[in-house]
Amino acid sequence: MAGHSKWANIKRQKARVDAAKSKVFTRLSREIIVAARSGADPEGNFQLRNAINKAKAAGIPNDNIDRAIAKGAGKFGAESDNFEAIRYEGYGPGGVAILVEALTDNRNRTAADLRVAFSKNGGNLGETGCVSWMFDRKGVVTISGSPDEEQLLEASLEGGAESYQLLEENEETPASAEVFAAVEDLESLSQALQNSGFTVTDAELRWIPGNTVEVTDASQARSLLKLMDALEELDDVQNVTANFEMTDELMANSF
Repeated sequence: MAGHSKWANIKRQKARVDAAKSKVFTRLSREIIVAARSGADPEGNFQLRNAINKAKAAGIPNDNIDRAIAKGAGKFGAESDNFEAIRYEGYGPGGVAILVEALTDNRNRTAADLRVAFSKNGGNLGETGCVSWMFDRKGVVTISGSPDEEQLLEASLEGGAESYQLLEENEETPASAEVFAAVEDLESLSQALQNSGFTVTDAELRWIPGNTVEVTDASQARSLLKLMDALEELDDVQNVTANFEMTDELMANSF
């Protein structure tokens, strides 16, 4: 399994639920604020509608969601004007390529925090473009349950999908599937899958690695996962994507 999906799975398994809750609220609230700049009506704004759905699934109160929409629409102070989306790039232990997407109101602070996180955990923050060429930007729709593959294929093709993968069920995560499409087809793909009766749990833009680095050394694995963890915990960071692969056993023994 590639780095992003692997890391996404381990994040869902982490025990620090309470500590992570505040971070999730902050991340999703900022996502709503930025999305609402393009229109405060979720019916006509797919990005906002999707952000609201994720916020509700995370348990964010409706008052908080409404406040974030108002900020983004410029109806609740000037906070919405402060956030800008920035992508940072760097390398982790063993030459693993890492992309970090942030929403920040202070570029200098965010860059400094990232530089410290990279340097303390065996990596280094690089220049823009140093690793992004290794990734492709894709729309990804996640559906829950164990879908009928023939029905999934039909609905995916109708929605303009390029490919899909079934994710196996385990003790921590239920069975699900991810369907991939071009960025501009994300909304139509999500709608087509919903119209076909599938339960869409997420629709997002994601960086997909074109090639991966196999991590087999236990010490390197620990350093890499510690770096990913440190990056994820920064308030300004929205998403972290990497191009590593490692076995479930190695990952489990690296914490």
